[in-house]
Amino acid sequence: MAQHIRLDDDDDDDDDRRQEGSKDEGLGLPEGDKIGKLYFKSRTVIVAGAITDKLAQRTVAHLLALAEDGDAPINMLISSPGGHVESGDMIHDVIKFIRPTVRTIGSGWVASAGALIFVGAERENRYCLPNTRFLIHQPSGGIGGTSSDMMIQAEQVRLMRDRLNQIFAEATGQSAERIEKDTQRDFWLNTQEALDYGLLGKVIRSVDELA
Repeated sequence: MAQHIRLDDDDDDDDDRRQEGSKDEGLGLPEGDKIGKLYFKSRTVIVAGAITDKLAQRTVAHLLALAEDGDAPINMLISSPGGHVESGDMIHDVIKFIRPTVRTIGSGWVASAGALIFVGAERENRYCLPNTRFLIHQPSGGIGGTSSDMMIQAEQVRLMRDRLNQIFAEATGQSAERIEKDTQRDFWLNTQEALDYGLLGKVIRSVDELA
């Protein structure tokens, strides 16, 4: 079985079980017809908790439904410790794939695979609330099996790292070499540091400040 390569700051096994046991089905909309309709009408997508295949499926379904509904901008609130790189890739790519502009808004923490999703938006469309923290670092993955399999898996992790370095370089304006150096260990940024680094476009305190 193929192994997920991870970008996170915590073990998300408990989060997976909570999400699997939740009543949040389909688009992951809040329960209740009235609340669900208002939420959909708001053109807001919430990405909270560990980034898993289930969360990615719900998020992408919501994005595609909103894109089908109209071309007005979509606001995506992100608060996540990270998770599976491939699930983050899926959301990141769909943000760029759909016609409406997606504005990512960080809150709490935007870490690892959460940061990968965050930079799916153009820099001018990346916002955060005042007390947000950011984390980028290298991917990690469980390596096991035969020596040949372990060599293949190690090479896949290396290729993933190089690809992520390039994504964050293009998103921030930093060089890939700078990204690689900074992410050798956990690289935390506060809001001002994220602005200076090119990860963030603007700190906002009110919805009225959205472009």
